[in-house]
Order: sequence, then C-alpha cells, then structure tokens
Amino acid sequence: MRTVAVVSNRGAQRLASGHPWIYRSDVAEPPTSPAGAVTVRDGRGRPLGTALWSPASEISLRLVDRRPDQPLDAAWWLERLARALDRRAGLREHASAHRLVHGEGDGLPSLVCDRYDRWLVVQLMSAGLEAFRGAIIDALLEHTGAEGILARNDAALRLKEELPRETVLLAGSVPEEIEVEEHGVRYLAAPWTGQKTGAFLDQRENRALVGAVARGRALDCFSYHGSFALHLARRAEHVTALDMSEAALRRARENAQRNGFTNIDTREANAFDFLRDEERAGARYDTIVLDPPAFAKTRAALPTALRGYKEINLRAMRLLAPGGLLFTASCSYHLTKPLFLEMLEDAAADSGRRVILRELRGQPIDHPEVLSIPETGYIKGALLEVAD
Repeated sequence: MRTVAVVSNRGAQRLASGHPWIYRSDVAEPPTSPAGAVTVRDGRGRPLGTALWSPASEISLRLVDRRPDQPLDAAWWLERLARALDRRAGLREHASAHRLVHGEGDGLPSLVCDRYDRWLVVQLMSAGLEAFRGAIIDALLEHTGAEGILARNDAALRLKEELPRETVLLAGSVPEEIEVEEHGVRYLAAPWTGQKTGAFLDQRENRALVGAVARGRALDCFSYHGSFALHLARRAEHVTALDMSEAALRRARENAQRNGFTNIDTREANAFDFLRDEERAGARYDTIVLDPPAFAKTRAALPTALRGYKEINLRAMRLLAPGGLLFTASCSYHLTKPLFLEMLEDAAADSGRRVILRELRGQPIDHPEVLSIPETGYIKGALLEVAD
C-alpha cells in the first residue's frame, strides 16, 4: 500500500479550488517514503488524489491525479503526455519548435518539454518528478520518435528540491545548434547553452503578429538573438536591433544573414539610455518592440520594476511617429495583468500622446494558462497605436 500524506483543511481547500500545490506548512502528516508518488488525504481520512512528493521542497506535494492510489506507471505517463501532445496538433505546420509540456498547465507539475525539430529538451523541476524520469523519457520517445532528449536541469529552482543542477543527455544525441523555422523566419536555437531550453518560444505568436503589422523605421529593444527583429524586417524598411550583449547581437546578425535580410543593423547599448538619448535627439520610429527580461523576479522587486516598465514604455510612446505602433510585453509573473495595464495607462497619460489599445496578448496555445493556477501564466503583451 502506498504512503499517505495528510493535509490541513487549508491544503484540502486549495486542492478543491483547482490548484495542485500543497506547501510544507499545510502537510499535517508527511509521508515516510522518499520522493515519488503518494496518496493525499484530508484530516478526516477522505482521499483527495495522487501527488508527487518532494521531501525537501517548500512545495511538498503536487497533485497529478484526482484518483487516490492511482499508479503512475508507464501507461499513465503515456496517456497524460498524449493529452498534452494532442492539444498541440497543427503547430508544426507553422513552427518547427514549440512547447510540448507546460508543467501545471498540462496537468504535469514541474515538467517542461520543448520540441526543437527532431529533438526534445526537458526540465525536471521537482524531486517527486525525478523519481519517474525513466518512464517520462520512454513515453516521450514513444510518442515523438525524437532523435535525442536533453535535460536542461540547470535551473536554480532544483536547488530547493536538493537536486543537482546539470545539463545531461538522456537519450540519443542532441546537436549544439538547431535551426528553427517559425512563420517563415529561420533562426538558430542553442539547446545546450541558450536561454531557457535553447530559445524563447513563448513569444512566437507575438513575433508573428508584430511581423504582420510592422512598417517604416523599426526598433527592437532587448533584442537578444533578434527574434522580433527578424519578423520586423519582413515588412519594415529598416530595423535596429538593440541589446547590451555583443555576443547576442553577433547571433542576431548571423540570423539576419540566414534569412537574407539586409535591412537589420545592431546596436550594443543599454535600452534605457538609448531610448532617453533618442528622445532628446528628436528621433522618430514607426514600429517599436519592447520585450525586456523580467524586471520583477520577486514580489519585493515589483515597485522598482514598475518604474522601469513605465519609463521604457513612456519613452517609446514619445518616440513613435503619428500612427506608429508599439508592441510591449512583460514576462514578470509578479506584474499582474491589471498592473500591466495600469502601468501602460500611466505611461500613456504622461506621454502627452493619444495611445490606442489595439490588442491584448498573452501566451500561445502551447503555453496554456490555467485560470485556477496563476503561476502558469506570466506573459502579458499589448499592441498599441499612437494616433497623433
């Protein structure tokens, strides 16, 4: 018989509300077994389901199935992963890279899996999940026929689970670089060394949107490898890709050459300084993209982050020519949608411009945001037009 975890009333209510996490403080009677699957019960002995148990983590239990004593065997992983893959049907027609598993958003807490053409990159982010590494890899190989699977288990979050930070090959072989095609644009992903699992896949559809409306003189701030700039270049007359990293800009230039674009130039500069200097110089742009890194990595950093977000958006609004377009985004989880919109409203009011909200954007279908699990959603985006 499997080990049982008894949770407090607050923990039971959290599960009933649709959130899969139980924190250590709400585990009334912890399991006696090592990391793995346990049965969850409330204080009255009523079964609540099956969870992944992480003895060292603040998030001690992650519910994966409402059925108590459900074996997490090979058949279970095959079925659960099949559900996740089915909701991505059709994505490969538009992009050779996308997310196959988005953790809690797909009912697979702490598991991330991204496809890059014929290869997969996974992240196993909890001790409870690690206990099923073999079954997970076998199921992924059976479903996808991947030529190789790489684990990018180098995230700091694993330290909280008392797991090693490592990048390790789990099956087959995975190249150092993989060419990705998305909506007609090609770029190189770096699964072994790149950001996240090798590239930023969560802004894929937003890049396509911006590429469809871009015009005139365009500016891509925080450009990194030029992912937005490449899409801008398809319609804009000229694109400036701005980043503080010369190494990133070198890759951006390589990506531009890969697509045959000759209308992209790169600038190594701090975006805050560059926008301020361009405003003072009276520069004008027809299309601007602001896709900064997360300014608010903790709740305590939010006030400072809000000031930073407002400043870059205010300056971008002032730099736009009449009728110009701004796509602006935040990947800070702690900056909620209401706060994001409030920040944009404040920036618009201070800019002295008439700013029209054309479209609100979020995450693509392969990064599902579950309403009862706010941690599954972090991308906020808006397409704005300066009317005068």
